Amino acid sequence: MLDSASSAFWVPIVRDVVTVTGSDARKYLHSQLSQNIETMQPGDVRASFVLQPTGKIDALLRVSCAANDRFVLDTEAGFGESVVTRLKRFKIRVNADLDLQQQNWRAVRNCGGTAIDGSLAAWRADGTAVDVFSPALALPKTIQQGTTEQFAAARVAAMWPIMGVDISTDMIPAETGIVECAVSFTKGCYPGQELVERMDSRGSTAPKMLKRIDCPPDAVAGADVVVNGVTVGTYTTVVGTHAIALIKRGSVLA
Repeated sequence: MLDSASSAFWVPIVRDVVTVTGSDARKYLHSQLSQNIETMQPGDVRASFVLQPTGKIDALLRVSCAANDRFVLDTEAGFGESVVTRLKRFKIRVNADLDLQQQNWRAVRNCGGTAIDGSLAAWRADGTAVDVFSPALALPKTIQQGTTEQFAAARVAAMWPIMGVDISTDMIPAETGIVECAVSFTKGCYPGQELVERMDSRGSTAPKMLKRIDCPPDAVAGADVVVNGVTVGTYTTVVGTHAIALIKRGSVLA
């Protein structure tokens, strides 16, 4: 078995992919997403939230600039339709077409420093995680196929939450623990910005936040996190004795 803590591996994943094309694509997405899209150049990849006007999360996206008038947004399977619905809600007199597809990708993890043609930076974009779309692209022979458990272990180690598992549509960005990756605080207005900016400017802490923690070997996703007899949160992803958990503000683990 691969050592998921150090060996490079890949697993198949399914992504919902929304392609936005047109002369207004850049300006339109910049006005709708939490990330700075205006400054992206072809080949750039950034994480972003798409939010409701209330500030709650519709989806966590990866945004890829394929060309000056073509952007690709990919997210967890099952969330693409809500992304399209939300974006079309504010699409008024905009030259931008949206196309939704579901695609099979390969997620390569623990690949630090290995050059992989046609790959997109994933998770924290620190070089250890990339995704490959084209099935025709051959991976280096040193990268073996791994398991879903190894993939989950790498995700917990990176403290990268995903939609439908760790992140729900009832949550706000400040609860996810990845605001620094997915939010620009120097761009213009977008739906949901008011809540995001207000919490940041006031130094407010969310009532709860996703964190990577150690856990007992009998912990399971969905169970309470209990410390000294007190419930301090909920496990969202558990792999062995490590987990991502939604932890209450002011608790011993916060």
